[in-house]
Amino acid sequence: MGGDAGSKVLRLFSFLGAGVICTSAINLYRDIERKKLTQKQIAEEIAEKGNMVNKATVEN
Repeated sequence: MGGDAGSKVLRLFSFLGAGVICTSAINLYRDIERKKLTQKQIAEEIAEKGNMVNKATVEN
């Protein structure tokens, strides 16, 4: 169980660093997916408004 204290601290910091990197990557992925969904919803709303305008033009 013995060992150099420096190597244990290094392993601890390496483990924590990996956790920070993984958490950052997950958050970045979530942001990208959220933006993609928002853009899709905006595009659908614009398309719906365009269809409403076309229908109103045809009816008049």
